[in-house]
Amino acid sequence: MPPTPVAIAAFTAVSALGTGRAAHVAALRAGRSGLRRNDYAPIGMPLPCWIGRVEGIPQQPAPGLDTRLHRLLMLALAQDDFSATLARTLADCGATRVALVLGTSTANIEASEQAYRRLDHGHLPHDLADARLHHLHGPAEWLCAHTTIAGPAFTVSTACSASAKAFGLGARLLHADIADAVLVVGADSLCASTLYGFNALELVDAVPCRPFDVERAGLSIGEGVALALLRRVVDAPAAPRLLACGESSDAHHLSAPHPEGLGATRALLAALRECALPADAFDYVNLHGTASHHNDAVEAALVARALPGICASSTKGVTGHTLGAAGALEAVLTLLALQEGVVPGTVGCVRPEPDIAAQLALAPQQRALRRALSFSFGFGGSNACLAFARADAA
Repeated sequence: MPPTPVAIAAFTAVSALGTGRAAHVAALRAGRSGLRRNDYAPIGMPLPCWIGRVEGIPQQPAPGLDTRLHRLLMLALAQDDFSATLARTLADCGATRVALVLGTSTANIEASEQAYRRLDHGHLPHDLADARLHHLHGPAEWLCAHTTIAGPAFTVSTACSASAKAFGLGARLLHADIADAVLVVGADSLCASTLYGFNALELVDAVPCRPFDVERAGLSIGEGVALALLRRVVDAPAAPRLLACGESSDAHHLSAPHPEGLGATRALLAALRECALPADAFDYVNLHGTASHHNDAVEAALVARALPGICASSTKGVTGHTLGAAGALEAVLTLLALQEGVVPGTVGCVRPEPDIAAQLALAPQQRALRRALSFSFGFGGSNACLAFARADAA
C-alpha cells in the first residue's frame, strides 16, 4: 500500500516575483516576470545577463550570524503568518518533535566569497571567521536556533532537485513517527560562484531565459526561499496534500541528463506508483524547464511520451533558476496553481519545442485543477517528481 498522503499545513515564498503568496498569485495571473538586468556585481562589472533578485531583503542584520541567505530566510518567515503558525506548532508538538529539512545548493557561499576577498595575511577576517558560516549545514543550524526547532535537522544538497527531495524526506520523517511536524525549506541566494560558474559553462543567456523556446540559449540565475510545514492529514484535514515524491539517480553525466530521459522517467513513474494514480489523473505539471538546450529537449520528449495531453509550463521565466531552492519554490507555485485555479504561463517562450508545443501553456490560463506534478532534475542525474492534490481530490 502507498504511504498515507501528508498535509501541507502552511506554505509561503519570497522570490523575484515578490514576498508572500498574494504577490506570487498576482504575478502568475498577470504573466509577469520578476527578471531584471543583472545588477548583482560583487566583483567588477556585472555580467551581461538577467537575474531573479529578491526585493525587500531586510536591512537589519540577521541575529547570530548575518548573511544574505539568513536575511532571506527571515523575510520568508515573516510572510503569511508563517512564523506564528510555526510557533503554534512548536507549542503543540514540542520542539523536539518538529524536524527541519533544508534543501540548498550554495548555502552561505556568498559569505565565504566575501571572506576570501578580504583575506588578511592568509586569514579570514574576524567578522567572517566563524566556521558555521562556511559549511553546508550552516543555514539549517541557524534556522533551528532562530525558530527553536529541536528535532532532527537535515540539509539536502543534490543540485537543482535538493528542496524537492526535502519534501520526500520530510514525509518519511512523519511516516516513521520520528516527527509530528516538519519544516521543509528551499533556500539559495545570489552569489558570484553560480553566476560566473554557469556563465563559464556557457549556460547563461544574455537575455531573459526562454524555457522550451527553439531559440533558447541558457538560464537566468535567481534567488529565493520557499517554506512548507508538513503535518499528518488528521492535524490539517483541509490543507492540500503531498501525495508522493518519486526519486531517481541516473548518474549519466555530471551536468547533462540521460539523452532518453531515463532518470526523469523513473522519478515520474516512482511518484505515480507511490500515490497509486495513473498519469491522466493529473491536470497540470510544473516543468523543470531551465531553458538550457539539451535539458529542455529531453524533458519535452518525456512529457509528450509519458504525460500526453496534460497541460504543462515552466515558471523559471518569471523567477529565474533558484538552484537548490527551485524544487520548493516551484512546489509553492504548484500549490498556488491548485488553490487559485490558474495555470502559470511559460514566460519567455514564443516558439515552443515541437514535442511539447500542444501541451505548453504560453500564457496564464484559468482552469480548475485537482492534482498536479512538479519536476526537479539536478546536475549529476539527481531527479525528483512531487505529486500534489487539493484536499478534496486526495
